[in-house]
Formats: sequence, structure tokens, C-alpha cells
Amino acid sequence: MLNRFLLLLITGLTLSACASSQKVNPQDPWETTNRAIYRFNEGFDDYITRPVSTTYQTITPNWLDVGFSNFFNNLGDVPNSLNNLLQAKPLESLSDLGRVGINSTIGLAGLFDVATPVGLTRHNEDFGQTLAVWGFGSGNYLVLPLLGPSNIRDGIGWVGDFQTEPYYYVKDNTAYYSLFLLDAIDSRADLLSASRILEQASLDPYTFHRETYLQRRKGLIYDGNPPIEGPSLDELDLLDEMEITPAK
Repeated sequence: MLNRFLLLLITGLTLSACASSQKVNPQDPWETTNRAIYRFNEGFDDYITRPVSTTYQTITPNWLDVGFSNFFNNLGDVPNSLNNLLQAKPLESLSDLGRVGINSTIGLAGLFDVATPVGLTRHNEDFGQTLAVWGFGSGNYLVLPLLGPSNIRDGIGWVGDFQTEPYYYVKDNTAYYSLFLLDAIDSRADLLSASRILEQASLDPYTFHRETYLQRRKGLIYDGNPPIEGPSLDELDLLDEMEITPAK
């Protein structure tokens, strides 16, 4: 169902882009549709996700909030390890696997992160990055309903990520949906401060989200050392709005 949904969405966006004669951003030819989906996501966040996450953060003691974040990070180290292996990075893969072993035992099912203090650094890998390492192009920028910024490659990769999450294989529906919702709420609660900063910036939020996403993904794919390139047209517009002169 997820594959079919993504295929239909991408096909619809392609037809929409072909029907438009307006000048478009080469990275974002589906901008009109993407902006509509972005507005829907923002409305959903304003009325549902953010209030729930704010309430969660208010009523949850900080130590328990940190414990939940550690728990889901521990689960996430499983696909991290798998993707490092698929990217031919065996040492990083073993490191993430070691984190799972230590945090799942000494760390009480991952509630405590005892692996980081002993030198096992957490890596942030996903199947979208793996596809990039394998040579697949990113494709057009894409905003997914509820999931947010992405591109064709990362949208396809998300399907693989979802199916490698350990709780995806939990057979009990109540336990599965409880874990899924708690993970989503906890992740959103961790971003509340960043959302407040964005709201105070006098920028086009859509463009800001897009450029931030594209730059972050590039940094992740190249493990923090992306090739140096000049600023894009949209980045120059943002710099102009903030009255910042790019370094030469």
C-alpha cells in the first residue's frame, strides 16, 4: 500500500508539473503541489500534532522523556547498523550493533544511553542515504503528507526504513500502534524549540524548510563533509532577506 501510495503521488506531481508553464525551481518543479501539501501538514501540526506534543512534554517528567527518546534511538540503531553495512562501512555498522547490545542490556531496554559515554558514537543512517551511496539520484524535491520534506529517492527509502524498524514486526496491534504514536509524539516534542525559532524568523517557511532539508540530507550522505558548492538562487534570496552577504 505504501509503495502504491508513493507511486500515485509522484505520478500526480509529474503530471501537474508537465501541465504548468510557469518558471520553476529545477530542484522543486512540483512546488505548487508541494506548497499545498506543506500547508496541509502545517495545519495538521497546528491543530493536532503540536498541541498533543506540547501536552506530552508538559506532563512527562524530563527523566522519563529522555528515557523514551533513548528507547526509540536504541531501536533506530538497528536500521542504522544495517544501512552502514549496506554502505560498506563495517566498523560503523559494528559500532551501532554494539550500541544496541549494550543499551538493550545494561541500559535497561535502551531507556539509558550507556553506549555513548564508553565511546560508541551513534550514526544517523537510513535507506535513502544508502540509495545515494549506491548511485541513485535524489530526484525532485517532494513534500509527503504528514511525513514532510523528502525527495523521490528518500520517499522510496522511507518505505525501506519503515520496514526495518524493530516495532514494525510487533504482532499485537495495540502494542504496535502505541509504540508508533509514542515515537511520533516524542520526536515532535523534541522539535518544539526549533519550531518556535522558525516562527520568529521573517522568512518564507516553505523555502526555509526545503533548503534546510536539502542541505541536511547532503551533509548526512557525505557524513558531514559534502562537496563545497556555491549558494543556490533560493539560498541567495534568503540571504538577501536576512541582509547577509555570502562569503566569497
